[in-house]
Amino acid sequence: MLERYLKQTKFTSQDDFMKNFKVEVPENFNFGYDIVDEWAAKEPEKKALCWTNDQGEYIQFTFADIKRESDKAAAYFLSLGIKRGDMVMLILKRRFEFWFAIVALHKIGATVIPATHLLTEKDIVYRCNAADIKAIVAVGDEVVIPHIESSRAKSPTLKHVISVGPIIPEGWEDYHKGVESAPAFVRPSAPNVNEDISLLYFTSGTTGQPKMVAHDFTYPLAHIITASYWHNVDENSLHLTLADTGWGKAVWGKLYGQWIAGANVFVYDFDKFTPVDVLHMINNHKITSFCAPPTVFRFLIREDLSKFDISSLHYCTIAGEALNPKVFEEWYNLTGIKLMEGFGQTETTLTIATYPWVEPKPGSMGVRNPQYDIDLLTSDGNWAEDGEQGQIVIRTHGKPVLGMFKEYYRDPERTKEVYHDNLYFTGDVAWRDEDGYFWFVGRADDVIKSSGYRIGPFEVESALMTHPSVVECAITGVPDEIRGQVVKATIVLSAGYKDRAGEELILEIQNHVKKVTAPYKYPRIIEFVDELPKTISGKIRRVEIRDKHGKQ
Repeated sequence: MLERYLKQTKFTSQDDFMKNFKVEVPENFNFGYDIVDEWAAKEPEKKALCWTNDQGEYIQFTFADIKRESDKAAAYFLSLGIKRGDMVMLILKRRFEFWFAIVALHKIGATVIPATHLLTEKDIVYRCNAADIKAIVAVGDEVVIPHIESSRAKSPTLKHVISVGPIIPEGWEDYHKGVESAPAFVRPSAPNVNEDISLLYFTSGTTGQPKMVAHDFTYPLAHIITASYWHNVDENSLHLTLADTGWGKAVWGKLYGQWIAGANVFVYDFDKFTPVDVLHMINNHKITSFCAPPTVFRFLIREDLSKFDISSLHYCTIAGEALNPKVFEEWYNLTGIKLMEGFGQTETTLTIATYPWVEPKPGSMGVRNPQYDIDLLTSDGNWAEDGEQGQIVIRTHGKPVLGMFKEYYRDPERTKEVYHDNLYFTGDVAWRDEDGYFWFVGRADDVIKSSGYRIGPFEVESALMTHPSVVECAITGVPDEIRGQVVKATIVLSAGYKDRAGEELILEIQNHVKKVTAPYKYPRIIEFVDELPKTISGKIRRVEIRDKHGKQ
């Protein structure tokens, strides 16, 4: 399928990749018809989705299965009056119905809003009214259903609440009964144009209400690089990305690019992460490639890997947080596999990554994605030199860029704040070394200015995480009359160190950071807490820590 969209599909170096990678974007591209249905026509028995759960259930779906089930779901949605441009929220955890529903909604030109099962009544009401959501398709359990049910009276545009089970409350529609009784699917004559909104994500920012990030129908094509040249999958791959369908990482690693490449997507549906269970999945199902945050690999290396046959696994990728070089080295020593880092935002696809032909530098995000014209802009408005910190920006050259969001939906002012002068301002600060590798520093708002130095929280947090006492931590800057700001560390201690929380441990941690990173970056203030304040997506709310310190 790649040959349909790329003139050149094999690359041997970063120079070759930068010069010759180009996606041919057709008119009125629709992932449902142009990818799923094409595979179903070309190779109907080709494996598409391997689904299992923590109860031992197992189902393998082919592309013919996905076409059939998505057609039935599309017919059902049409029978409810859902049409092109309508907003539909999916709260489906890792249920296989997510894949049927999202493909179906693409086929009828509706806008899909993936959402986490952690949303409360207030969150659902806000989303329904901000986006005029017409229908919610949800997993029917004792956590999700009550929040949706209590939100209905305050959500006037919400016409349909649909459960995939096991609980089907009174007044709700039964997804499976509806799908089975729907008339035969008839493809709409004009389901979409490329510029239509296919996907809308509510980003749980660390300040203010969530932003609505709108992507158009060409967005899946930008994930060709994600799957084929970062995850390194092909038609023989069985790929596992550890992500809930409510987060953007799911379509990065469990759908678009993987199916364009013809890979089989592995889905493990579980409620609680247990490292040994993931190793059993790799062992039992012969998974070939795996993507997860570095935290997951920190847990995996603590297990006795000799008890598992993971020889099928040949490629691993990471994203989402700092990679500690020690984790990289231990995983490599245990498996012979190098962890290949990547970086991007909800507003983009993969922007920076370590590709198969690029030697990884542990802690670096990698090098440029040729789809994006990336540079670094300093705080005084100049282009950063190598070794100099600057905000990551993407040049748009006055035209749409494949993979970048259209807009913050219904928020032109906020859109203009980040999209102006033919630049997109990511809000992330990094530096670039002489080899073209990028190193993450932190969010622009979180960078600390102390005694003339600019200190990124990310690097200090990475150093702290190498101390055995630290389970989680957050670095913030607090006002100081002499230095302007000083570094503060807010730390959650591991169980074995909680009884040592005091001045002696503080000094030990400070000295450790001085040895691991530049001495001027060490935290002059350390506070031990039971937990860190976080957004619904798990991002640390540093602004809340700063505000709390200010009040103290």
